[in-house]
Amino acid sequence: MTKIFAHRGASGQYPENTMLAFEKGIEAGADGIELDVQLTKDGRIVVIHDERLDRTTSLKGFVKDTVYNVIKTANAAAGYDQTYRDIKVPLLEDVLLWADKKDFLINIELKNSVIRYEGMEEKVLEAVKRFNIEERIILSTFNHESLALCARLAPHIERAALTSDVLYQADQYITSIPASGYHPKLNSPGTADEVLKKMRNSSIKVRPYTVNRPEDMKRLFEAGADGIFTDFPAKALALLKNK
Repeated sequence: MTKIFAHRGASGQYPENTMLAFEKGIEAGADGIELDVQLTKDGRIVVIHDERLDRTTSLKGFVKDTVYNVIKTANAAAGYDQTYRDIKVPLLEDVLLWADKKDFLINIELKNSVIRYEGMEEKVLEAVKRFNIEERIILSTFNHESLALCARLAPHIERAALTSDVLYQADQYITSIPASGYHPKLNSPGTADEVLKKMRNSSIKVRPYTVNRPEDMKRLFEAGADGIFTDFPAKALALLKNK
């Protein structure tokens, strides 16, 4: 059965990468959540997608140039109405503390392909180990050197290669990292389907992103995708139930 991941939480309806969006994703019945991490100027792991604060928060500038005590004053629901004025940028440890007593998967995307955050892998792994939930974690990144480092530091934690384009001999490449998951971008119709066909005889888990249209969801369910990342987990789950 295809697993449904709430992409940045239930971000189609709630401010992305916030505790509210994650809670709503799990309330909708998602099998897991996906979140993005960056490092602040003082080395804290914050959950935010962009390298800059501008799009999703009330602050401006780079995450890497801003200390956490400043970031925690920001409204993390920029672009939303006043209903969400008290939404904060969470720390990774806030999410893990909330998830600790629950039972769902957590895909942590390391946002280190634009800015190569020194020591990010060690910091994230230390946080995951502190909460003793390694078996529920998937580490993913577009930076495959970083993925290889994670394999050396914590071989028992699942790893997945993110790509925005088609890989040649993807199964061999991903195995060489080594990783056991492949998260391809849902580009044009058929791209992810081709990947699924090629991977059918491998043990690599294919989970395309970001799958928001009902027709794409249905097609990927039928093609046997191991998972999908969607901004609308409730919609995906309703379709999966009626498959």
